[in-house]
Amino acid sequence: MKKIESLSFPVLVVWLLHFTSPCIGQEDSSIGAPMKTAEQEALYNTIQDFVGKWWNGSDLYPDPCGWTPIQGVSCDLYDGFWYVTDLSIGPVHDNSLTCGQDVEFSPNLFALSHLKSLSFFNCFVTPRRRPVSISAGNWDAFAGSLESLEFRLNSGLTGPVPEIFGGLRNLQSLVITENGLMGQLPESIGNLVELRRLNLAGNSFTGRVPGSIGGLNRLLILDMSGNLLSGTLPATLGGLTALLKLDLSGNQLEGEIPKEIRNLKNLTLLDLSDNRLSGGLGETIRGLNSLQELVLSNNPIGGDIISIGWQNLRCITALELSNTSMTGGIPESLADLKSLRFLGLNDNKLTGDIPSKIETLPNVSSIYLHGNNLTGKLNFSEAFYGRMGPRFGAWGNPGLCYQSEELGSASNAPFGVKPCRVQVIKYGTSFRDPASSMPSLGFNVIGVSRLVLVVEAFLVLALQHF
Repeated sequence: MKKIESLSFPVLVVWLLHFTSPCIGQEDSSIGAPMKTAEQEALYNTIQDFVGKWWNGSDLYPDPCGWTPIQGVSCDLYDGFWYVTDLSIGPVHDNSLTCGQDVEFSPNLFALSHLKSLSFFNCFVTPRRRPVSISAGNWDAFAGSLESLEFRLNSGLTGPVPEIFGGLRNLQSLVITENGLMGQLPESIGNLVELRRLNLAGNSFTGRVPGSIGGLNRLLILDMSGNLLSGTLPATLGGLTALLKLDLSGNQLEGEIPKEIRNLKNLTLLDLSDNRLSGGLGETIRGLNSLQELVLSNNPIGGDIISIGWQNLRCITALELSNTSMTGGIPESLADLKSLRFLGLNDNKLTGDIPSKIETLPNVSSIYLHGNNLTGKLNFSEAFYGRMGPRFGAWGNPGLCYQSEELGSASNAPFGVKPCRVQVIKYGTSFRDPASSMPSLGFNVIGVSRLVLVVEAFLVLALQHF
């Protein structure tokens, strides 16, 4: 600080300019860049249509891509002019753009020709008083620019997904979750070949899963959970070879799981729970070597659990097969799944003993086997019961018991499982009825004392004779 004070004023000015100005030859092209009047008016009108007529953008934000930015609006330069590239409407932040009560889909929206990302969050929220459908307007205007389109938590947004969405050829992310949308999904979704994420969860879509989806070979995430989809799964799902996550849970799907699913070598999550799928698993999941979570609960899948070949699923961390009508015994090969943390086999038709080797699973924290027909004695250590606690569920198996004398504390006993009965054989010492304490050997047992007396008398007579 003292060194700066000692400099003369001209030198100080030159020093400040040197350290505060851009480097020579590196000009900031955004300084002073204009925004075309038509683009600016389209932005103001679009926001006003969604937020309300009270919103006066020209007064509040005279330079929306410069020194007076709008929350939820981003811009980029094209040929020396500012254009809106991102528009997010909804209460994401405290100062976000919030939709008005009587919101409508704005036709001014389609004048933003360079839009890359468009999001509506908790915007259309009055389904009874004022339901709104997604406009089937000029979405083709975004065909060359739009990469992300999202509708989240819009309970008042009803009607189908517009067929015209299939023309958004550069779309990489389509998220339509927790809305009031309904109807069948358009086959034109299969035209969105650049898609990486397709999330349609939490609506009321009906009909079949479009077979055209199988052509989206760049898709990483496919989530259609929580809808009313029905019919069988299309075999074309096997074409989604890049897929990491497949979630179709909470629908009304039926029939067999297509064997083509085994082509999804990169799949880490497969959730088909809460449907009506049947026909067993067979070879369906044998080749899913990258699978980490397999959730098939609440389906009448059936089949023998031993024939599945679990030893091939080396990466599995969660295996949820509860209430799937599976039969057979619990395979010891489950103990080879060293990454397993959760095992749910409850409420099935499993029989036989519980393999003691599952105690050796190093990472498991929850095992639920209740509600089956398992039998025999539990051969687990007290340390295992103490570590698992209530997360080891074995109740509801009438033929199952545990060895109580092997536990140091009754608090570690498995909940809902009865102790094994100890069979004690008592050998009587009474002369009156020793047979009552002797095991049956297939003939009438003579009292021990009487037999001894008879033998002694016979010996005395024999000695006198000689």
